[in-house]
Amino acid sequence: MFDVDKIRLDFSILQQKVNGKNLIYLDSAATSQKPLCVIDSIADFYNNKNSNVARGLYQLAENATHEFEGVRKKSAQFVNSSDPNQIIFTNNATDTLNAIMRGWGEKFVKKGDGVVTTVMEHHSNFVPWQQLAKMKKAKFEVVDIDNNGNLDLNDLEKKLKDAKIFAVSAASNVLGTINDVKKLCAMAHEQGAICVVDGAQYVPSMKTNVVTWDCDFLVFSGHKMLAPFGSGILYGKSELLEKMDPFLYGSEMIRSVTTAKSEWADIPHKFEAGTPNVSSIIGLGTAIDYLNKIGFDNIRKHEEELLIYALKRFNELDGLKIVGPMDVKKRASLVAFTLDNIHPHDLSALLADDGICVRSGHHCAMPLHDRLDMVASTRASFYLYNKKEEIDVLIQSLEKTKKIFG
Repeated sequence: MFDVDKIRLDFSILQQKVNGKNLIYLDSAATSQKPLCVIDSIADFYNNKNSNVARGLYQLAENATHEFEGVRKKSAQFVNSSDPNQIIFTNNATDTLNAIMRGWGEKFVKKGDGVVTTVMEHHSNFVPWQQLAKMKKAKFEVVDIDNNGNLDLNDLEKKLKDAKIFAVSAASNVLGTINDVKKLCAMAHEQGAICVVDGAQYVPSMKTNVVTWDCDFLVFSGHKMLAPFGSGILYGKSELLEKMDPFLYGSEMIRSVTTAKSEWADIPHKFEAGTPNVSSIIGLGTAIDYLNKIGFDNIRKHEEELLIYALKRFNELDGLKIVGPMDVKKRASLVAFTLDNIHPHDLSALLADDGICVRSGHHCAMPLHDRLDMVASTRASFYLYNKKEEIDVLIQSLEKTKKIFG
């Protein structure tokens, strides 16, 4: 049974007060809070296991390496990959997308090829491909959305012709739109393109299956799924990883080095140069255990209940405009909105006075805000530790803000 009050006890940060009011954290789309078990696992590593990995033959080093590589196996199972060598540890999703652009894009994209992404993307899944197209004199194509915030599949079909690569988010960080990744990957493959999936907003809440999707690459960040900063994942099909060039050079990613040449290690180590962020990866493993124990069906059901309630309460406010799909089955656990003519920065500042943490601005999605003819928006995002009562407080604060601005 899903017990949100019991879950909240695992997050000590949620017990604090702001200006004498309960902290209400509604910004998990930016980064999630961390349960005590994750924090404890990091402390345990530094207290009892601290050592570099894949180097020493002494007990500490062997213990650290064993635990580190165990997270690789756990991460593979987490996305339904049968091969842990398909998992590369990175720092975050941005780092990972740039790695694909450098290691695969620079090698295989040629002049005149199509490089396709969508207008709903986070800058991290937009700018690297834009810059790759400029670098390689390729065609940069941006797929539009319809008035409900869904991808325009007719536009996608046209722009996939001659495409070498298609990059798309599994869920939008502004619209909340959940894309049909399986269908999108199939459309890309029909045109001979590979499909890169940004799972940053999807993976923390919904069961992810790279086999069903048939995606070529998947990236996501640990810090949005209860893990520490500095933990990211690149999943790639083995045949693509084998063909990719390393994007970092130095220690650990080599098989041999002479004054004449260097040879690379096998995957995944070919892509993991230097000392990794070991403690953060250990924390990622603990976060995966925590999420699996609660169960993604339970997490998603809870989020949908919060979304249904939030959309109902938002629609009761005159002057509040929601962007993205209204069907909660097609929306990730976030709602971006505007309220009258109040600038989102002013709105979020006043909400902060009431202890409410929301995000304001363009959310690293300026092309999308241009498409929506919006300067900025306010975003409330929910996760497994949020409650309907917190949405009520948010609505009360919004109503108060409306009165302040007359």
